[in-house]
Amino acid sequence: MSMGGTIAATDTGTISWVDGRIVAGEPAIRVDDRGLWGDGVFEALKVVDGVPFALRRHLDRLVASAGPIGLAFDVGAVRAAINGVLPSAARFPSPCWLRVTVTAGPAKMAAGDRTTAPTIIAAVAPMVPWRPVTDVVVLPWRRNEHGALAGLKTISYLENGVGLRYARDRQAEEGIFANTAGNLCEGTGTNLFVVHDGRLVTPPVSAGCLAGVTRALLLEWLPDIVEEDLPVDVLAACEEAFVTSTSRDIHPIATIDGRHLADAPGAHTRRAMTVFAERAAANTDP
Repeated sequence: MSMGGTIAATDTGTISWVDGRIVAGEPAIRVDDRGLWGDGVFEALKVVDGVPFALRRHLDRLVASAGPIGLAFDVGAVRAAINGVLPSAARFPSPCWLRVTVTAGPAKMAAGDRTTAPTIIAAVAPMVPWRPVTDVVVLPWRRNEHGALAGLKTISYLENGVGLRYARDRQAEEGIFANTAGNLCEGTGTNLFVVHDGRLVTPPVSAGCLAGVTRALLLEWLPDIVEEDLPVDVLAACEEAFVTSTSRDIHPIATIDGRHLADAPGAHTRRAMTVFAERAAANTDP
């Protein structure tokens, strides 16, 4: 794998490493790449002072997402791509993004064909900071918890994008999906936690949600959190909730469908924020 190339950012600020070379603004993916079918997986990591946070967990999930769709790749090649582009993260304020994408690579024009090696991409880009609290809306569409891609972090991401645009059109920053059973599932790019009957509750992965890395760490560090199915209607009355993600960490919810929550952040949220910040600072690869 070549280590050469001139590093330059695109007009979006993104610097990418694609199959052994740095690219920025020039063609890099073949027109017959299976990624154009949505055939691939990805991970988005936070880079803090040049160090990717929870890298091992993200790579483990990349492999776990690829398995059910029959996508095989060399983790060592992914690590090489990360090492190739990571020095460019110094160009951006900390924290910044590191996104790793693996597609099934070029193939014949047929939905099931895979004939060559996968395409591996690693890219760094600036990360825009979030407001101290966030506003969410309930989306009109349902996650299919029984679908072939349920719980996988694939590049078939348009449903998430449509949901996020719906939320932004309503002056919110995130949209919340229920699943086909009418229970809480997840956000377009987040996991959801709700205080219900005095307990901090999050949907189980069987609800169809992604097994988020931040979610998993919080479940380990706060073992009193309950994984439980709750009907989406609880959002109409709850007074404390938050979402989690790689870029947001623990992000208090201020409003749901325009209704102001009494506590933002409330006691459960403040505790989660404190524990997560302390434990994450103590270990960059927990």
